[in-house]
Amino acid sequence: MYDGTQSTVERALELARSGSVGSMGELRKKLSAEQHIAVDITLSGRSIQAQLKAAIAEARKPG
Repeated sequence: MYDGTQSTVERALELARSGSVGSMGELRKKLSAEQHIAVDITLSGRSIQAQLKAAIAEARKPG
């Protein structure tokens, strides 16, 4: 549960690993809805995008 104290990157990783988002677009929307600032810029790096996409894919695996 988001308590308002996490950074955008920390929260993005938490959401990605939770399975509650199915894409980067959905992740960005959820972060924006939680009032995180500069979501697009914060998540624009190749490394963080790769980490988030991998976490989303892993969380969505059946079983």
